[in-house]
Amino acid sequence: MSTGPVSDTWERGSPYENYIGRWSRRIAPLFLSWLDQPANRRWLDVGCGTGALSAAVLDRCAPGRLIGVEPSAGFRTLAAQNLGSQLVVLAGDAAALPLDSRTCDVVVSGLVLNFVPDLSKVLAEMMRVAVPGGTIAAYVWDYAGRMEIIKSFWDAAVSLDQAASPLHEGVRFPVCNPSALKDAFERAGLGRVETTSLEVTAEFADFEDYWGPFLGGQGPAPAYAMSLSEGKRAALRARLEAALRAGANHTICLPARAWAVRGGKRGDA
Repeated sequence: MSTGPVSDTWERGSPYENYIGRWSRRIAPLFLSWLDQPANRRWLDVGCGTGALSAAVLDRCAPGRLIGVEPSAGFRTLAAQNLGSQLVVLAGDAAALPLDSRTCDVVVSGLVLNFVPDLSKVLAEMMRVAVPGGTIAAYVWDYAGRMEIIKSFWDAAVSLDQAASPLHEGVRFPVCNPSALKDAFERAGLGRVETTSLEVTAEFADFEDYWGPFLGGQGPAPAYAMSLSEGKRAALRARLEAALRAGANHTICLPARAWAVRGGKRGDA
């Protein structure tokens, strides 16, 4: 099977929503409940994507201001369509945020930190724009454990071709565990660092509901699926369908767990 580089680029909103966005929207409220921030805070959503986390902030946190920063034009367009003027969407990179220093009370990021080339630089930027005493927090999928939507895909791919092992997101993203996240936040200089798990159950109407989003080509696993020849993609589909246990009514239920981390910007930073 093809094991060349696969794209981590996220460009089109609709395929993302079908693949991961629908589950991210269910994780986001759990994350915000854990943060438990007061009303009227100035929020920044780093890598806001299509607006899953921002929508939950608007719904639950009564922000005084909400800004999203996102490099993908396609995602910015969909976020703006979904949330309108309630969210100020800026084009920008997580490693060079287009905001002044000390202008945000809460700086958050959902499902982004494992994709950035230089995590220390991104955390430094998140700290720069936060006020002293502000909260910086994020969550990422548990690719190596209970994010079974994606883990099951890669387990099947590797079972067919061991050379695909380095592409497995559980291998590629070692930061996606509590100890690594806590260490990264502490090394960045954040205080009171804590982690927790966030989990929902992903329900698929049938195998086609599970498999179809992998044909959208957005993200590492779908990009890999679409890089295969038709015959090899059919073999991967068959291996996955055999591995996933459908219920009596053809439904498939899989755990989708994320790891969350939070810390506070020290008062003298």
